[in-house]
Amino acid sequence: MNIKELQYFKVVCEQKSITKAASVLYMTPQGLSKVMKNIEAQLEASLLIRTGAGVQLTESGKYLYERLPELLESYQSICSEIRCIEQRQNHEIDLLSAYGILRLVTPECIAQFKGEHPDIRFQYREYPDQEVVRRLVSGEGNVAFTVGDWEAKYLNSTFMERFQIKLLVYRGHPLSQRKSVTIQDLKGEPLYIESSEFHVQRLIVDRCRAAGFEPNIVFETSGFSLCHKMVSKKKGISVTVDFIFDDMKDENLVMIPFSDGEYCWDTYMLTRNGNTDNPDIQIFHDHVMKWISKVQKNPGLR
Repeated sequence: MNIKELQYFKVVCEQKSITKAASVLYMTPQGLSKVMKNIEAQLEASLLIRTGAGVQLTESGKYLYERLPELLESYQSICSEIRCIEQRQNHEIDLLSAYGILRLVTPECIAQFKGEHPDIRFQYREYPDQEVVRRLVSGEGNVAFTVGDWEAKYLNSTFMERFQIKLLVYRGHPLSQRKSVTIQDLKGEPLYIESSEFHVQRLIVDRCRAAGFEPNIVFETSGFSLCHKMVSKKKGISVTVDFIFDDMKDENLVMIPFSDGEYCWDTYMLTRNGNTDNPDIQIFHDHVMKWISKVQKNPGLR
């Protein structure tokens, strides 16, 4: 039994289902079930009661789950500080980015940084919004771009840009002539949307439930592009943000603002709140923020 296995156990407890937890962790249910049985074998205890509806915690399972936060936070703090030291010494920028944000920041921004600072090793990887934060907290990367509300210890954040989330329909759809819509207009509509690992789905689902109904999600994707494609084929509706819509340049699509509140796609740059300062991270941070300011004044650069 190791720390990662205990982190998996925590996700199973939160999801109340091995199948749902496996989806969040990008594992097979069989593989995750094997990990749970391994933990139980090493502790010589039954932790989970498996039912048709999911899993329930035994008394021993509840005891372990209640004490996991302190254990995991202490471990993550140690990993965070050690990783900070190593990355500072290696002059390394390891960027974890939520899908879509590099398109927002633009490849030119990254290319210019690499050209101006050849002594800094730069690499990046892309993941869903929530996965980015999980990986940064667990010790991967040292800079992250992500979307939406977040709460995590040991992280600093810098607000980057805000975009309004808007409804996406095809021309000819009954809503396509509307100047604005409300969340109620989604009721019963076949909805193509990014998965629950993305801020946009959590926001839309929460708003629908607050309005008294469940959204009719027919397909979950890992990005806006497929949502645009399916709406263009008149398979359903979706949601999007301005710069993605402009980038797609699809004349068959119409974007409509919501009039019943703020529907925001907020982007943040996150860094680990370690005790060891990394001047290379500050250089990258300043470069990105300066570039975003430049693009906001001259949108044509994007």
